[in-house]
Amino acid sequence: MLTNDPFYLALGWCAASAFRDVRLPARMLHVHDDAKIYQRAWLLGSAGAMVASGYLLTNQGATPARLTHSVIVIVVAAAVPLAARKLSARPMPEASDDMTRAELAIGRWSMRNLYLGGTAIVLSGTLLIPGQPPRRELPEYSTPKSFPEQTAEFTEVNEYKGPTCPWVDEMDDPCRSWLVNGQPFPQAAPYVIGKGGAPRPAPFVRSPDKKAAVYLDRRSRRMVYQDAQGIHPLTESLADAAVPTATFEGQNRYIALAKDDAQITDTKTWTTVPIPGAQQVHDLNSSGIVVTTASQVLVLDHRGKKRMSLPFKRAAKDAPEDTYNLRTDGSRLVVIRSQETVETFDTGTGKRLAIVVPTFPGDDFLDIGLGWSKEGAFLVRSYLSDRVYNLDLATGKLWRRKR
Repeated sequence: MLTNDPFYLALGWCAASAFRDVRLPARMLHVHDDAKIYQRAWLLGSAGAMVASGYLLTNQGATPARLTHSVIVIVVAAAVPLAARKLSARPMPEASDDMTRAELAIGRWSMRNLYLGGTAIVLSGTLLIPGQPPRRELPEYSTPKSFPEQTAEFTEVNEYKGPTCPWVDEMDDPCRSWLVNGQPFPQAAPYVIGKGGAPRPAPFVRSPDKKAAVYLDRRSRRMVYQDAQGIHPLTESLADAAVPTATFEGQNRYIALAKDDAQITDTKTWTTVPIPGAQQVHDLNSSGIVVTTASQVLVLDHRGKKRMSLPFKRAAKDAPEDTYNLRTDGSRLVVIRSQETVETFDTGTGKRLAIVVPTFPGDDFLDIGLGWSKEGAFLVRSYLSDRVYNLDLATGKLWRRKR
């Protein structure tokens, strides 16, 4: 308080003049003629200080600093007249002429300093603003700008592009947003923080018919589904570590979210089926769901009821993962293991019906299964030539449709 309040500087400078002579012995009173001007200044200053102090206390409130100023002003106002009475006394008669003249000169000087110092204190105590604690300096950097609140819309997602800059100062920079049809899509979260603090793109998945998208909402941190009709939340607010993988798995109606557990949402009825322990959803159609847990491959119906199961064989290091294809009527499951063998199972009984190793022309080999054609044949694609073949699941014979 003593260093931030300018009043105390004036008080310290003038206090000696105001209080030094208060304890002098009382004598005969006489005001020197040349001291009367200072006395009038003191009286006017004191009167002005009293009026101003009353006004400030009434209109600005009795703060602790203001009350302290007022108390000091009152003490000074009482001390100055007392000191002036004692300084005004004439010198003693027995004093020599030189002593008399010296004492008169000192008295006049002291009287002048007394009135001027007292006037300075009462006026500064009333008019100077009480000191305030110093403001904490703002940091050199500024907080990131808030993202725009508007919500982008679409009828079809013809093209989309992910964000390209995980660490930037300007949080609303265009490189921090998903782009849909070439325009910023501000409601989709750009990144989530993974293990070790490394950012990775937040999920953004387009439906096969391009009419819907599933993404992590930037503001609510929910997984949401959006189409031309609006936005539908799929989850509660999620921590980054709990954000799931989203997939349509080749169809438009059902959306799968998988992390430590999975849930399947029907976008026509908005009913949700939880699948405890499911770590990945491999196939999904109107007849069933194929998922893997830590130890099993499960084929389920859309109520989550198990239809069949197989032991889950985790691929060796650097080997391709097994893939799973469920027939649209749900009656057959085809498993392609390590891009080599093709196994077919009856989902009703769980029995393996066939195991074949397709032989492709030249040095080519199996890449992935593409599901069933409209004619009912199982389609596969070769790795080197990208050619699509029909595969006989019972014999392993390959043929291409003639144009």
